[in-house]
Amino acid sequence: MEKKSTFPHPYFESHPNWKWFILSTVLVGATMSALDVSIVNVAMPTMEHSFIVPISVIEWVAMAYMLTLTVFLPLFGRLADMFGRTKMYNIGFIVFTIGSALCGLAPNANFLIFSRVLQAVGAGLLQANSVAIITQAFPSNELGKAIGLQGSVQAIAMSIGPFVGGILIAAVSWRLIFYVNVPIGIIGTFMALFILPSSKANIKKKSKIDYFGISFFAAGLAFLVLAVNEGSKLGWTSPVILTYFLIALIFLPLFIYTELKVEHPMIDLKLFKKWGFSAGNVTGLLSYYVLFTVLFLMPFYLEDLLHYNAAVTGSILTPIPLSMAIIAPFAGAISDKVGSRIMTTIGMFICAVSTLLLSFIGASINIYYLIFEFIILGIGMGIFTPPNNSAIMLSAPPKRLGVAGGILNMMRALGLIFGVDISGLIFTSLKQNYIAARGYKIPEQAPKSIFDPAFLHGFAVVMITLLAINLFATIISIAKKNVKTKKIDGAEPIDLM
Repeated sequence: MEKKSTFPHPYFESHPNWKWFILSTVLVGATMSALDVSIVNVAMPTMEHSFIVPISVIEWVAMAYMLTLTVFLPLFGRLADMFGRTKMYNIGFIVFTIGSALCGLAPNANFLIFSRVLQAVGAGLLQANSVAIITQAFPSNELGKAIGLQGSVQAIAMSIGPFVGGILIAAVSWRLIFYVNVPIGIIGTFMALFILPSSKANIKKKSKIDYFGISFFAAGLAFLVLAVNEGSKLGWTSPVILTYFLIALIFLPLFIYTELKVEHPMIDLKLFKKWGFSAGNVTGLLSYYVLFTVLFLMPFYLEDLLHYNAAVTGSILTPIPLSMAIIAPFAGAISDKVGSRIMTTIGMFICAVSTLLLSFIGASINIYYLIFEFIILGIGMGIFTPPNNSAIMLSAPPKRLGVAGGILNMMRALGLIFGVDISGLIFTSLKQNYIAARGYKIPEQAPKSIFDPAFLHGFAVVMITLLAINLFATIISIAKKNVKTKKIDGAEPIDLM
C-alpha cells in the first residue's frame, strides 16, 4: 500500500536539506537531556544544605533520575513504535519541561525527587526516539554522519554541564539549573511540532500492551540497579542487597519467559538473534563502562594525590568529551564509506591503548602527558560510538526502531551505572586492604607514604580490568558483520510510525 506523506507540504518531503532541520530539532532534545545528567551533580552539596537533609536523601535526586531513565527506555521505545515516534517525542519535550519547572519550584527534597522522576520520563521519551527519528530521516549512507553529530553535541553538553551549573549556582541559585531547561524545552516543543513529520498510531486491531512484560522488566532491572548501586554502602552480603538481587533474579527470567510467549511483546527478543544488534549493544555497554569509570576515578587521583582543586580537575578532564565531540562527526562520515566494523574495532583498540597508559601513572605525572592520555581515550570513544550506534539501528527492522533506540540508550546507561559502581568497589576494596595490611584500619589515618601506593595499587588494577574489557570489545567488534551502505540518491522515505 502506498505511503502517504506525513509532512505538512510535499515540498518538505522532497527537499534534500529538510533532514538537517529534523536533526537540529533532535539535537535540542539531546542537548537538554545530556546537559541535565551532568549539571545536577555539581549542585548536590548546595541542595543538601538548602533542604537540611542528609546526603543519603539528596543522592536520590540523581539516583531517581538515572533509575527511571534506565528502566523505562525500552518501554518508551515500544510505545513510540505503537503510537508514533514524533508524537511521543513531542510529549517528551512537554513532560521534561514541566518536570524541570517543578524541580525549580520544589519546596522540599521529596518533591524535588518526585519532579526528577517526571523529568526522567520526559528525557526517556526524548532519548528513546531520537536515534530512531534520525535513522528514518537520513539515507543509510549518511546515517553515521548524522549520528556522529548527535554524539558530538551530547558529549559537549555533558562536558560543559558542571561548568555551566557552577556558574548558575554561584550567580543566582541551584534552582536556575532547572529553570534554564524551561525556555529550551518550549523552543524544542515548537520546533518538533512544526519541523518533525506528523505520526499516527501503528497498532493492529489485535495488538495489546504487554503489561506483564513491562512490570517484570521494570521490577527486575530496577532492583538489579539498586543492588549494584547500594551494595558498596550497605555491604554486599547485607539482607537488603541480597533481597534486591533475589527479586531481580526472579523477575528478569519471568520477563524473558513472558516475552517469548506473548504475541505482542514489549521487547521483541528476536532482535537479539541478529549478531550485529547484540554485539553492538554489548560493546556499547562496555564502552560506557570504561568511559565513566575513568571519569569517576580520575577526580580522586587529581584531587587526592596531585592536590588540584575541583575547578582545575574539571578543566583537566574536559579533553575527554571535547575530543569525542570533535572526532565523532568525522568518524560517522567515514564509517558511511568504509563500514562500521573497521571503525568500531579501531575505536576500541585506541581505548585499550589509553587504559594501558593510564595503568602506569604514578604519584606524580606531567599533566600534559596525562591530558594526552585523556585525548587518546576521547578519540577512541569518538571513533567507536557513531558507527556502533549506526550499525545497531541499521540491524533493526523499521517497525522496531523505537525499541532498538530504547535498548541502545538503556545499555549505555547500564554501562555508566555498572562502571561507576563495580569499578568503585574494586578500587575501594583493594585500597583499603592494602592500607589495612600495613596496620591502619582507617584509610584516612594512613600516612602519605602508605596512602599513595595504596591508591595507585587499586587504580592500576582497575585500569587493567578496563584494558581487558576494551580488548574483549575489540574482539567482538572484529567479529561483527561489516555494515557498509551504498550511496542513495535523496532521502529514504520517512515513516515515523
